[in-house]
Amino acid sequence: MNRFAWLLDRLAYEPRRNAKLALIVDYLRSTPDPDRGYALAAMTGGLVFRNAKAGLIRALIAERTDPVLFALSYDYVGDLSETVALMWPARHGANAVPHLPEVVQSLREAGKTDLPRLVASWLDALDETGRWALLKLITGALRIGVSSRLAKTAAASLGGVAVDEVEQVWHGLEPPYAELFAWLEGKSPRPEARDPAPFRPVMLSHAIEDGDFDKLDPAEFSAEWKWDGIRVQVASGLRADGSRLTRLYSRTGEDIAVAFPDLVEELTQDGALDGELLVMRESAVQSFNTLQQRLNRKTVTPKMLGEFPAHIRVYDLLVDGDEDIRHLPFEERRERLEAFLSRLASVRFDLSPVIPFQTWEELAAARADPAAAGAGADAEAVEGCMIKRLDSPYLAGRPKGYWWKWKRDARLVDCVLMYAQRGHGKRSSFYSDYTFGVWRSGEGGEELVPVGKAYFGFTDEELLEIDKYVRKNTVNRFGPVREVTHDAGSGLVFEVAFEGLQRSTRHKSGLAMRFPRINRIRWDKPPREADRIETLEAMLPTNG
Repeated sequence: MNRFAWLLDRLAYEPRRNAKLALIVDYLRSTPDPDRGYALAAMTGGLVFRNAKAGLIRALIAERTDPVLFALSYDYVGDLSETVALMWPARHGANAVPHLPEVVQSLREAGKTDLPRLVASWLDALDETGRWALLKLITGALRIGVSSRLAKTAAASLGGVAVDEVEQVWHGLEPPYAELFAWLEGKSPRPEARDPAPFRPVMLSHAIEDGDFDKLDPAEFSAEWKWDGIRVQVASGLRADGSRLTRLYSRTGEDIAVAFPDLVEELTQDGALDGELLVMRESAVQSFNTLQQRLNRKTVTPKMLGEFPAHIRVYDLLVDGDEDIRHLPFEERRERLEAFLSRLASVRFDLSPVIPFQTWEELAAARADPAAAGAGADAEAVEGCMIKRLDSPYLAGRPKGYWWKWKRDARLVDCVLMYAQRGHGKRSSFYSDYTFGVWRSGEGGEELVPVGKAYFGFTDEELLEIDKYVRKNTVNRFGPVREVTHDAGSGLVFEVAFEGLQRSTRHKSGLAMRFPRINRIRWDKPPREADRIETLEAMLPTNG
């Protein structure tokens, strides 16, 4: 456990991708089975402990420390695991330091009544770093800047194979991945891909810049709309017994099929499709806010299926029947996709339409006015457009020169800072999460109402300035949240950029921003000149 804790600690403080990769590779190479397998599972989200929740950790620390002191410490640190790890009254030598496999197996097998005693005994035995790592493992919130793809890349490097080869067999394996490591180290053959509906790593795009257009010939590209939904992959195939297995994957390979039975049951052909998960009503794409009603659901009621019908607007065909066609050019895959969807004949799947253009100027005009360019009633769900080389194969990751995304210009409004909260990890000592609002007419006159929250878009230097401002201008406290001065004459104005807007019953303003970020700090602008709610309401989509 101590070596796993050391790895997590180093990764959390290492900002460089290649350095993180080297740390993981060294750990996997020098750590025996099954420890390294469980560590890999932790970094790829493969460990879930049903009875281990954050509430358990809070209850344990409440029995051993002053609750007021804990609340103050948690407010300052900003991270539950780190706070408990620092405050836990250790009893070194009281118990043996646990090994990672022991922890994993015990967490899987222990019941709710046995778990508190078990976790407390481990916390007694470990040092501060070990306690922090244990709690991160239990809660599943590692937050060490390591993606599942990066961890798999590290594993692949042990055998000098491409990470895509690891992805091909990944979903047929289980922690601690003994078969995987045996193959990578040349001790056994490659594990058999027994999964008839595996995840294929997605192909990603690069944001296009103005200077890129001069280097690109529009005749060599196709364009289609970029939809405001969730990128997914749906795959279906037959098991050995002849029954059909269909999975719906997020872009990171998480199987989310349980939340979308209405989609899974519709894919009745062998194949793998890449597309955008949406909610459609009366043939019109609904807002992302509407789609959120279906996301992250463990159970789905018949009422929800009826009110929020799921849909996939398909971009690409990766597997046609039992033939992997990712090596074919995009133009040919597109033709086969049209034929595949025609055979499928499902109202839950449709083809993402192309945007006709001959020059980049024509495409720019379409991007600026999607409704007039063919998006019609779906125009409000358009984030921009995708530009794809006609001869591009489907490659995992973000290869250069093939796919580009050209998002619509972000919307900008001036908002007033109302509340600030400390961040997490390296930002736990700074007020870096900001809630902001706009003006509206209330019963008592002009008032500010919150419309969004953002925690990025500013530099480290600007963070220091805002943090100082928050501390000097705090007028009230609500637990970890500080209310800052915000009236017509005094306050701090942010120019906020966001990608979309929808109605929301969760916000007092009745509105919620999509992907808000701080675009500029308006030290020069008085709060009274910030925008009004009417400005945002005029930006609302007409559907959803």
